[in-house]
Formats: sequence, structure tokens, C-alpha cells
Amino acid sequence: MGSKGFRLERDSMGELRVPADALWGAQTQRAVNNFPVSGRTLPRAFIRALALIKQAAAQANAELGLLEPRLATAISAAAAAVAAGAHDAQFPVDVFQTGSGTSSNMNANEVIAHLAAGNAPDVHPNDHVNMGQSSNDAIPTAIHVSAALLVRESLLPALEHLAAVIAGREADTAAIVKTGRTHLMDAMPVTLAQELSGWRTQIENGAARVRAVEPRLLCLAQGGTAVGTGINADPRFGGAFCRALSALVGINFQPNRNYFESLSAQDAAVELSGQLKVIAVSVMKVANDLRWMNSGPLAGLGEIALPALQPGSSIMPGKVNPVIPEAAAMVAAEVIGNDAAITIAGQSGNFQLNVMLPLIAWNLLESIRLLANVTRLLADSAIAGFTVNRARVAEALERNPILVTALNPVIGYEKGAAIAKRAYAEGKPIREVAAAMTDLPPSELAKLLDPAALAQGGIKGGTSGGG
Repeated sequence: MGSKGFRLERDSMGELRVPADALWGAQTQRAVNNFPVSGRTLPRAFIRALALIKQAAAQANAELGLLEPRLATAISAAAAAVAAGAHDAQFPVDVFQTGSGTSSNMNANEVIAHLAAGNAPDVHPNDHVNMGQSSNDAIPTAIHVSAALLVRESLLPALEHLAAVIAGREADTAAIVKTGRTHLMDAMPVTLAQELSGWRTQIENGAARVRAVEPRLLCLAQGGTAVGTGINADPRFGGAFCRALSALVGINFQPNRNYFESLSAQDAAVELSGQLKVIAVSVMKVANDLRWMNSGPLAGLGEIALPALQPGSSIMPGKVNPVIPEAAAMVAAEVIGNDAAITIAGQSGNFQLNVMLPLIAWNLLESIRLLANVTRLLADSAIAGFTVNRARVAEALERNPILVTALNPVIGYEKGAAIAKRAYAEGKPIREVAAAMTDLPPSELAKLLDPAALAQGGIKGGTSGGG
């Protein structure tokens, strides 16, 4: 034993003091000492995946007759406890560490070996927990596994929930006709349900994009070991490992058809991040539309009122702000920034290994987690509960001179422009000005300028042009 509160651990570089109550060993402690960079450790989803990898590897090695059953049983039980979250505090290594993630892989090996020693005192972190593996294939595998699990368990259900909530509000608002806007300027009418349907389709398409990445995300590097050749691993290990892991989590993982690609590149992670960026762009669009529609309530558009969740100002009494859309917009910005970091990291495959793996893991999982959380908030705390200011919507629609567009096939563009300019100048409803400037009977004007009909397409044909 060393000094009070510490114990001595040994690795190939010699002895090192480790906190007495720590489950990790010397290699983890060296990483703690070497990388006091951000204070950020790899997230729960990644630690869970890494532990599942160790559990599946032990089972595969036992199946292949390479690991004694008693050692495999002890390792599997210890890894399962880590995967369940019982020992998260035992993973202190900073995200900004060796680019292969070797420190985090050894952290898992040492903690699991320490736990397994209660049932198998001779278990070794390298020889047994890490059998048939390298950090160079285990960490890329953990990125894929953690992302796949988080997407299936958190992100896709959240996106589906958001789309369902929007669809419910479409049904509520199908009869509400409002002024459409292009360039933030008044345009032809739409129903509120049509506007919402655009949001819903963006979210549905985002979920479809994420699902489209799965065929590549579910292909794993495990079995490639150090450089992709599979040195020190049984040729059957990759297949046995994927079968064991698939049984543990209920997802059909497969060995990558080319381990050299798995180790040297992180293209699937970059691809997934790109799709997350698209979702972030969609979330930003929805959040900004909500903020504009809620703006005011007197000096802005004031078309809707978002749920009042908290006081909006420390100095202006009664002010209430669109806090959920603002949070969503910030998440979108963060995800877009994470994608830039992942893109750069994905380029950092030098010969047989990508050397920014922990950065990819952190940013990818953070993007998935943030989007899953904020899309549920957007659904439940903003979209589900907003109310429509029907009087304000109707008033703006009645006075919208752009409705004159529907008269183009009858009176021509130039005459329509003159009517619109006069309506703007005099602040009068378009129907009143059109009645004064044309000889169209009131019944025909009422029919041609009916906002509800126009929102469904109205009169076909006529002049087309930009927005």
C-alpha cells in the first residue's frame, strides 16, 4: 500500500498511486494525470456501449473456447453491471485524450477486471477482458453501438412524438385560414394546418434520414484489432461477437465487410452527424416560425400565444418570452457546430486509424441526446399548448392586399397591382378597393377573394412569378 488514501498499481511503465477506493488501475490513472483538459468525460451512452462490448466479447471468446467459462462468467457479470450504470463514477478520463481512445478502453478493462476479481481473482484487464480486441476496433465499435442505441431508444421516438403532436394540431387548426408570408411579407393565404404540415413533414423526413444511415451504422469494426488485419483475434471472433452483442441489445449488428475502412475512417458517424444537422436545421425553422407567430403580443404578429412558462424579464413585469423555441434554436446551433467538429475529426484518419475518435463520440452522442430532449420539449411545452388569436388572424387576412393575386386571371396583373397599391395606401380591405376599381359584382368578388378557397388553390392559371 502507498500513502493513506491511495494504493499502488503497476503497469508496463511502472508503479503509480491510485485512489484507494477507485476501481480503475494504473493506465486509467495515467490518463487522468495526463489529460486535465475539459473536465468532460465520455457520456453514459458511450460507457454503456463499451461495457456491452466487453460483455459480448467475453461471451464470444467463451463460445470459441478461448476463454475459461469461469473467467467469461465473471467478466460478463461485471460488464453487465457497468452497462447498467452502477459504476459511472469510475470513468474519469477526459474526452480530450489519446485519439484512439485507448485510455477509455483501458479504463473499461481495468474497472471490469477489478469487479470481476471478486469471482475470479486471476482475471487480467488485457489478457482476459480485452481478449481478441484492440482499442483501435473497440472504440470505433463503441461509437457505432452507442449511437445506434441512442438513436433507436431516444431520438427516433422523440421525433415520432413531435410529428404526432404536430399532426394533432393540424386537425385542430384545419379551418383556420391565415396570411401566408414569403420574404417575411404578406403573401397568399394558407391554413394554419397547412403551415404545420410543412413542419411535420420536415420532422418525418429527418427521422427517415436517420433510419437510412442504419445499414452502415450497424456494421462494426470489432474483429479488426490493431490495424484491420485481425491480429491476435480468432478469425471467427467478429461474427461471434456480433451475434452475442445482438442478443444482448436486440439490434442486428454485423461485422463490417472491410475492417480497414472501420478503423481508418469514421464515415458512418460523419454521415449520421450530417443527418442530425438536417434535423437541427428543421428544428431551427420550426422554432423561428413559432417565435415569429408568437411575437408581440401587441407590436408583433400575435397570431398565436405559446404557453406561459416563466416570467420573461427581471425588470419588465408581465413580460413572457418564447423560452422553449429559444432553447430549441440554441440546441440546433450546437448540433450544427458539433457536425463541423465531427467533419474535421472524420478527416483525421491517418493510414490505418482515425485519431479523433473520442471527439467524434462526444459530439455525436451529445447531438443525439440534445435533439431527443429538445424535440420532446418543443412538442409538449410549445406546440401542444399554443392558442390561436383568431381575431388577429382574421383581421390581418381581411386586410391583406395580396389577395388580389386571385383576380389576375380576370383583370390582369397591372390592374391587380394598382388595386393592391391603393389598398396599402388607404389601409382598406382589398375587396372594398376592388369593388371601387373594377366592375366585378360583389358576389363574384366574394367568390374570387374567399381566403378559404384560395388556401386550397382557388382559381388555377393566370400569371405566375416569384414570391
